[in-house]
Amino acid sequence: MLTLERVDAGYGATSILHAVSLEVRAGEVVTIVGANGAGKTTTLRTIAGLVTPTRGRILFEDEDVTRLSGHEMVARGVTLIPEGRQLFPEMTVRENLLMGAYRRAARERQSETLADVLDLFPRVRERLDQNAGSLSGGEQQMVAIARGMMARPKLLMFDEPSLGLAPIVVAQVFAVVDRIVKTGATVLIVEQNVFHTLQVADRGYVLENGEIVLADASAALLDNDHVRRAYLGI
Repeated sequence: MLTLERVDAGYGATSILHAVSLEVRAGEVVTIVGANGAGKTTTLRTIAGLVTPTRGRILFEDEDVTRLSGHEMVARGVTLIPEGRQLFPEMTVRENLLMGAYRRAARERQSETLADVLDLFPRVRERLDQNAGSLSGGEQQMVAIARGMMARPKLLMFDEPSLGLAPIVVAQVFAVVDRIVKTGATVLIVEQNVFHTLQVADRGYVLENGEIVLADASAALLDNDHVRRAYLGI
């Protein structure tokens, strides 16, 4: 479904990614793990069309999308749930969710999708008429995920879904991610909580200083000495 071929990218004169190559197959859950500043968010932003590569190619469903903009990537079915949630705080939860149904295919099935999303997120259903800014951090993260699903994406990308949340809420967020995975969604997830994310993913890539240094099945990465020392504290 998604292939990156030796992609370089960055911001202005600052190079962040160096010859990054990875693949996400349809129905698969793939994670990118690494320390702060490794280039994980930049990788997602590049795939989403928010950062333009300076070298390499990005293919989505066998189409070269390297130079497409963010809204063009959304139209093709790529949705990014950004770090920090980025909801519209003065709008209701319902209004935030409906904003997610941006692409035409999603608008045509908006009511059906909303019903499905609310079945998956009963807590969000309870908060529909509240302003998003009045919710707790964990509730806002649930709304952000639900809004991403309203787009009926072919590829759903998470950027640090557990960032800044209490441990009990982190467990709830990953339980939601696991439920989404079981629906057959194709997921690419960036997360510092390496143990949790490798438990829900099929495969993983380790990104260090903008370069892929390891790629393997999640179970193998959990047993890898370098991963255990660097990211699991073992």
